[in-house]
Amino acid sequence: MAQRLALQRLLLLGPRASHSRAFGSSAGRRSTFNVQDGSDFQDRVVNSSKPVVVDFHAQWCGPCKILGPRLEKLVAKLEGKVLMAKVDIDDHTDLAIEYEVSAVPTVLAMKNGDVVDKFVGIKDEDQLEAFLKKLIGA
Repeated sequence: MAQRLALQRLLLLGPRASHSRAFGSSAGRRSTFNVQDGSDFQDRVVNSSKPVVVDFHAQWCGPCKILGPRLEKLVAKLEGKVLMAKVDIDDHTDLAIEYEVSAVPTVLAMKNGDVVDKFVGIKDEDQLEAFLKKLIGA
């Protein structure tokens, strides 16, 4: 029971919990951000000079709680070559509709304001690495 609670806490808090305790994780924090509103999305995602992975998720979505931290970890390893925007579909329904998100998790790969790739559902680390490498052209 204690292990299950610890795992739930980790999944709910995600990597943010480790950021507060670790000094070397500031690059990961800068690479990943929560979208605040449509204007913020326009500024930080659509107008970004770097490729951006957009994670459409929801608090109630179990697979999202697994995929999000996994994706954040891999984005942080790329040390600023790609950014990650997190969009809660319950808070930003307008963005979910605009980008035709019909299920969560949905992850978009964006370059120069255009969607260049996408997937729906959970992926393992190898699949996520391949997705990110394709996005950055590595």
